[in-house]
Amino acid sequence: MRYEQIPNSLFIKNRKNFVSKMKPNTIAILTSNDVKHNNADDVMGFTQNNDLFYLSGIDQEDSILVLYPDAYKKNNKAILFVKETNEHIKIWDGEKLTKEQATAISGIERVEWLQDFETLLQYMAFEADTFYLGHNEHKKTLTAEMNTQQDRMISWCKKRYPLHDYKRAAKITREIRQIKSEEEIGLMQKAADISVGSFKRVLKAVKPGMLEYELEAELTFELLKNGAKRHAFMPIVASGKNACALHYNTNDAICEDGDMVLMDFGVCYANYNSDTTRCFPVNGKFTDEQKAIYQIVLDAQEAAIKVATVGHHWNEPHEVSVTVITQGLLDLGLLSGELETLISEMAYKRFYMHRIGHWLGMDVHDVGDYKIEGEWRALEPNMVMTVEPGIYISPDDETVAKKWRGIGVRIEDDVLITKGGNDVLSKDVPKTIADIEALMAR
Repeated sequence: MRYEQIPNSLFIKNRKNFVSKMKPNTIAILTSNDVKHNNADDVMGFTQNNDLFYLSGIDQEDSILVLYPDAYKKNNKAILFVKETNEHIKIWDGEKLTKEQATAISGIERVEWLQDFETLLQYMAFEADTFYLGHNEHKKTLTAEMNTQQDRMISWCKKRYPLHDYKRAAKITREIRQIKSEEEIGLMQKAADISVGSFKRVLKAVKPGMLEYELEAELTFELLKNGAKRHAFMPIVASGKNACALHYNTNDAICEDGDMVLMDFGVCYANYNSDTTRCFPVNGKFTDEQKAIYQIVLDAQEAAIKVATVGHHWNEPHEVSVTVITQGLLDLGLLSGELETLISEMAYKRFYMHRIGHWLGMDVHDVGDYKIEGEWRALEPNMVMTVEPGIYISPDDETVAKKWRGIGVRIEDDVLITKGGNDVLSKDVPKTIADIEALMAR
């Protein structure tokens, strides 16, 4: 691992929480993700099934976790199956985990080779009534045309054991993963800390005439040098009018003198993520128009963070940000009318078209419900959310003065809900106009 060994007490605790939610006499089976291919024999970097990692700490392909808390034999209560290294694998790919290493990482005493999975499961399956099977159930994931390792496990189990009942493991993990443990918070803080140096490095490097991907390279160098596993997602480095495209990531335009850069980036550390957005002027000085828009967004974010606390529900930070941004746009003359009417008619969506944020954790858009029985979910201690308001003025919007066109600003931080308020994990990433200009002074 690039990162320090995570205490296996975390995974032991996570399994304990998981099995406490299982129905009596049931077996849970969680499989690793596929190794995905590009072209010919080239493969992408392996990314583990987060539910499997959450319960075992195993970050290796071709792994299966079986949990049977009501098993008659004690050593059947938790079994981890991993790929056995052979000479071919050792020469071409390097050694895989030994049984002893897998036990040390996961805290699972019984580790078997993957080829013994079907035989060993059969002994337990005839005693059990129900299987919990895992699958990626995120609402933005489309797998109808795919055949993943999880799909294949589901099909195989139902064919092999057609008279058993089946339940969704994700329904349990979605609930327990939303409340972060102290160990998880520490890993997310580490990811956020790495992002601080990455952003400062970019501020020192940027100058007119650079290409966006050169800034991405500075970002990548710093985060990998400091132990990050990878980018949490493909970074957005959007200069000038590109910042008005919410998911722009071509990152190949020239950063022109007088433009501002919107950089939305995340660090993945030990499979836990940060997600931060900052904006900065290419030449080191914001224009008056850039300052005006930037300050509205910053004021909206700070007001939203104040209500991201226990005692408020998920949507309240968004509602606060809408009020501040709409009033700011009114003050600048970019909107006209009565504040309450503009809010009720959602006139602000012309400039602020997304919501305030999302849950954050092992997934950048982490698992967890936003509503419960139709009502916005109350914020609880140890939830982590992003707070990221923005204003985007289309370069083609001829209804506003030319000086405003093509300005796009988003400011994003990672906010941990605490018993006494909140803690902004990414608070050391500079974001005031004064701080950014001071760091860029040459």
